[in-house]
Parts: sequence; structure tokens; C-alpha cells
Amino acid sequence: MPDRRPLWTVVGGLLLGSVALWGSSRLDWERPGALVPLALLALAGIAGLIATAGLARRVLGAVLALAGLAAAWLAVAADGGFAPRGLAVAGGLLIVTGGVLVVRHAADLPRLGARYQASNAKPSTDGDPDADLWRALSEGRDPTEGRS
Repeated sequence: MPDRRPLWTVVGGLLLGSVALWGSSRLDWERPGALVPLALLALAGIAGLIATAGLARRVLGAVLALAGLAAAWLAVAADGGFAPRGLAVAGGLLIVTGGVLVVRHAADLPRLGARYQASNAKPSTDGDPDADLWRALSEGRDPTEGRS
């Protein structure tokens, strides 16, 4: 079973980044409305991260990294107080970090349903008829074929 700590680290970073962007949008400064869609994108990215694998997961990581860069850029380029801008930059950097980690370690992170994939090894049934029936179903064969 793969180690789930890296997955939870990325999920936690994306969640904290999203909360930081949303919190920054609630403060009084120049660009609060532009951060809410980026925060929602980071939240949706968590679900996408868990549900995808391979190239799709790497593309998702790249999109998340770009969204984090956009949030940080909006905060740096905006006028307003240091607190909302700093919170938005921190949130953006957390999302960038999560996206980069997803791109870099996409194959190492566990994915949804990986535990239920059948292995190529044939399990030993030792003549158990019930196990033979289930194995035939798993292999896509009709287990009742040839039986009376």
C-alpha cells in the first residue's frame, strides 16, 4: 500500500491556500472578487487530484500551479493593505507548491480506487468451487458455462 502522507500534504496545502485566498477576498482591498474563483479552482483541484492519475493528474497540477501564480500576481500588483495582499500571496504560493508537487510526484501519489484493482497474479483456490466461480467472473468469463 503506498504511503498516503504526500497526498495529504498536497491536499492540506491546497485546502489552506484556498482558505487563505477566500479569507483575503473578505478583507477590504482592491481585488477581492478575483480571488474567489481561484480559491474554488483549488478546492475542485483536490477532488481532481484524488480522482485522476497519470497525464491528467500532471495537467491538473500544472493548472493549479498557474492558478496559484495568478493569485500571487494579483495580490502583488494590487493596491491595498499589507494583510490582505500578504494573505493572498501566501495562499497563492501554497497552491503553486501543491501544483508543483502534483506535477513532480504524480505517479507516487495514491489514487482513488487503486486498492480495488486486480493484480495479474492468479490466486490459488485449492479446488474451492466458489472461488473458481468468482475468479471466472473477474476474468470476464461465464462461470456457469459447461456446468449442468
